[in-house]
Amino acid sequence: MTSPTSKKSMIRALKGECLQPPPLWLMRQAGRYLPEYREIRGNVSGFLELCYTPELAVEVTLQPIRRYGFDAAILFSDILVIPDALGQALRFEEGEGPKLDPVRDIAGIEALSIDGLHEHLAPVYETVRRLSRELPSETTLIGFAGAPWTVATYMVEGGSSRDFAIARRWGLLEPDGFTRLIELVTKATAAYLCRQADEGAEVLQIFDSWAGVLSEGEFEKWVIEPTVKIVAAVRASHPDVPIIGFPRGAGVLYERYVTETGIDAVSLDSTVPLDWAARHLQDKVTLQGNLDPLLLLGGGEAMDKEIRRILEKFASGRFVFNLGHGIIKETPPEHVARLVEVVRGG
Repeated sequence: MTSPTSKKSMIRALKGECLQPPPLWLMRQAGRYLPEYREIRGNVSGFLELCYTPELAVEVTLQPIRRYGFDAAILFSDILVIPDALGQALRFEEGEGPKLDPVRDIAGIEALSIDGLHEHLAPVYETVRRLSRELPSETTLIGFAGAPWTVATYMVEGGSSRDFAIARRWGLLEPDGFTRLIELVTKATAAYLCRQADEGAEVLQIFDSWAGVLSEGEFEKWVIEPTVKIVAAVRASHPDVPIIGFPRGAGVLYERYVTETGIDAVSLDSTVPLDWAARHLQDKVTLQGNLDPLLLLGGGEAMDKEIRRILEKFASGRFVFNLGHGIIKETPPEHVARLVEVVRGG
């Protein structure tokens, strides 16, 4: 019997098919570069209200699908809903990004609780349910979460960081304590992703945006090991839901990540050499990426040339076209339209 998703190009590519043209979606495709998004954002009290109001989150998710006809829509939310649901105070300050009351010891960990996780995140699950009904039949719905290491850096540092020194020092000097935090976030993340799949997410992506700051030993302990647990938990309840990993900045450690975590696809940041990825990774998993968002911002012939180079390098294997990171907020919407045209043969 043919499954409902079997005709969707995104699912087919993640299951191993080589498609021409490849399926296409972009990280942060819903967001501040779109005037229709800015209009909605200007009418809410803050970013978290937008994430936790299903009718608004659905509308924002659908906006780039209406404009560009991407092959996948990614749930509009944020990776920090997990610490928020665990009970850590979170706020978003205009122009400064997220701010959290730092967790830096066992007492801080013990103040957190997974018990109310699903109740707190019920609006997100409602958004997933609505999207699964409202998306075009050919469009794949992607759910996501931040990876434990990346989420933990925000929890420990109290926000974004240049060097993640506080989180890394805790992990290096007091690994037992830091392990407790990682284990809590890992358990919550696995439960969160499984519930998204319950509600209709057809693909799941794990964003490890700060994986590239770690040494090989740290990478194994704080990136690979938690990801293995999350993948296993999702596989146990949803064996057919493909999982994309994104260990941004991992360099040659991308190969260990691919071979050891059990993911179905890996998203490549813009620094990954195309020939290397094609030789070392594409026979193992579907590749996703990896146009530099700055080229999308600039547009023109330089962007067109690089899009075609990426398409050529990955043409012989399974591939999903995307960026090497998220769309930059100043990107002209017409540049995104041109990207879609070039990828699809224009």
